Amino acid sequence: MKKSIALILVILAFTHCNQPHEKKLSADDTNKNIKNLIDSTATEFIGKPLINSTSIGIYYKGKEYIGHYGELEKNKKNSPSNETIYEVGSLSKVLTGTVMAHAVLEGKLNLEDRVDKYLNEEYPNLSFKDYPVRIKHLLTHSSGLPNILPNNLEDLLTIDFLKKDTPSKINSILKNYDKETFLKDLHTISVDTIPGFNCSYSSAGTELAAHILEEVYQDDFEDILVAFLADKIGMTETKIRLNQDEKKNLAVGYHADYPDITLPMQELPWGAGGNIKTTVPDMMEFIKFELSKSDITEESHKIIVNYGKEVGIAYFWEVSSENEKLGKHYIHHGGVPRSQCYIFIIPKYNLGTFIITNQSGKETAKKMRETLDKIFDGILDHEKKQATTKPKLH
Repeated sequence: MKKSIALILVILAFTHCNQPHEKKLSADDTNKNIKNLIDSTATEFIGKPLINSTSIGIYYKGKEYIGHYGELEKNKKNSPSNETIYEVGSLSKVLTGTVMAHAVLEGKLNLEDRVDKYLNEEYPNLSFKDYPVRIKHLLTHSSGLPNILPNNLEDLLTIDFLKKDTPSKINSILKNYDKETFLKDLHTISVDTIPGFNCSYSSAGTELAAHILEEVYQDDFEDILVAFLADKIGMTETKIRLNQDEKKNLAVGYHADYPDITLPMQELPWGAGGNIKTTVPDMMEFIKFELSKSDITEESHKIIVNYGKEVGIAYFWEVSSENEKLGKHYIHHGGVPRSQCYIFIIPKYNLGTFIITNQSGKETAKKMRETLDKIFDGILDHEKKQATTKPKLH
């Protein structure tokens, strides 16, 4: 009996030791799989109605992947490239927010500061009773300021956005709308609830944040932005105003379902709320920086306002934990009448993604999210394959 038991134990030990383990994928396998994943999802994306082209950048566990697909103009064979300059719309806000975080760390300003501290005139309207608008309210879209100034842009950006002449009307209104006029119009707005209580998206708040940066640094906002991005992050191709040579590389784009090329969006007074232009390689530098856990990123990722257990806002970042698989992650969408984009920062997997297309319509954002979801699913599947499986006894 003892011999039988001993024999069984020997057999079990032998089968345990010789049970094949699932082999981890090599670095080459990983690179190939991620590249194939991007290629397949991007090809499917540009096959959807109205989508001519896309550029996608992914940073995953120390490796950078960039792909450009389709044609900026149909039948022109002019695919986007690393030199293509894109309008990233409201994604400008998180770049501005990152500069604001740096200013806080330098002691130039404080999140609790009243915004009228940085205005050279009295603005009693920037308070609700005894509750003033503070810098933290600008960064979290809870200031009570309108979506945009001037006010006559509001309907064009919401109700009438898909109309054919909307881009030209927006540009006509903004053509002569400068910083002085913005500050004059700021007197006319009314804060009708306690700041910090309601979330209401406000590009006007971002523009005011840029004015505050000019006050504390005593410099032009674009100069502050460009110097910060170049020195702290290595983004050397990102700016608001382009010279004539740079304009040659600016991506053309299409509004809604209209076949004609749409003109670039006219600049807001500061441009912080939606006028920054950049390249995919520069966005990859930003993603790597956002995953670096520096003092600046730690500050800019701090949730300032919680809007529930799973959603909050940091320095213009939407912070979400709704997708348990991804863990806590940071999101922003950007768009102008001729392009839309998304950025995701997912620390749990040392993963960041940027996607942009030169079309802006009703379904564009949804199509991009579907594409990103497929990429995320593919990467999570890759994570599972990378994990070592435990052998089973037979």
